[in-house]
Amino acid sequence: MHYHGYLWTGDKKRFDDEALRRPPHPDPPPADGKPELIQRHREVRAEFPVVDLPPLETAYWLIKPEKLIRGTWEESKEAAEWLGERLTEYAPRFASESDRDSTRLTVLVNSAAERLGWGGDVSHGFYLERPSFLSVALVCCSPNRTMPELDCPVR
Repeated sequence: MHYHGYLWTGDKKRFDDEALRRPPHPDPPPADGKPELIQRHREVRAEFPVVDLPPLETAYWLIKPEKLIRGTWEESKEAAEWLGERLTEYAPRFASESDRDSTRLTVLVNSAAERLGWGGDVSHGFYLERPSFLSVALVCCSPNRTMPELDCPVR
């Protein structure tokens, strides 16, 4: 087992485009359905696997392009340290003062190390200066606990 780190920052409005953050329904709309629904399904089917937006289900990061991986670690503690470094880096930009609290951030990092240690994924999101958003995730790989059928993006 190893861990991949992902980070996304961007416009909150783009982050809220949930159609591109969830996998497309396995069944397309009927051929005689509304043209706009058929077109949207095609777009989501083509874009979901490659768009840099954080997926709604953390494990789906594993189907994204390898270039989106920000780091890979063999040890959960090292992966959690990366998370801590990112949180420290972005904390001055957090919109909420309580999110900037160093004790709270330490708790998040320690919790991440523990969760990764038993094979769980970690995902956090923070509002930055408006209208921006930060998403940071650590995903267990080979296999992923929640979606073991997903292959490692670097193998």
